[in-house]
Amino acid sequence: MTSSTSSIEQHTDERAIADLQREHGKALFGFLLGLTYGDRQRAEDLLQETLVRAWQHPEALASDHDSMRPWLFTVGRRLAIDAGRARRARPHEVGDGVLEQSALPDDHEERSVTALDVRRAVKALRGEHREVLTQVYFRGRSVAEASEALGIPAGTVKSRTYYALRALRKVLPGYGRDAA
Repeated sequence: MTSSTSSIEQHTDERAIADLQREHGKALFGFLLGLTYGDRQRAEDLLQETLVRAWQHPEALASDHDSMRPWLFTVGRRLAIDAGRARRARPHEVGDGVLEQSALPDDHEERSVTALDVRRAVKALRGEHREVLTQVYFRGRSVAEASEALGIPAGTVKSRTYYALRALRKVLPGYGRDAA
């Protein structure tokens, strides 16, 4: 049978941790505050995590070092580096202030109605105008690409686009530049 004490984790005495904090806490916090560019909350979190590591590793306190300060500063620095890497690896967090200033998404129903209106209006256009708008606006092609796809000169693509948009403005009152 195995001994039950071998499965129990060993931790540093709480009084020793309190002594560490009293003796080195202020200096360690100042050091961590510098590493976090003045972010008190992050520095406090790192200080707490550093002391947790000291609690989890009683062998560090049992060493014959004159001071635990170098060990604590090394652990704190490594934790700060790891935390910085973790923050850079995930998307930037957005605060409430940014969200309040952001524009709300358009109403889904309104966008659907607009899409239906535009489809009806485009179907009502003459074939050559509809083809040009489909190439330039709906497929995102340049004038040269639309010209090649339709087999017509670039100037014709431009003029048909102009007249097609003009016809759409007449059929879609309230959707033009003047509506806003």
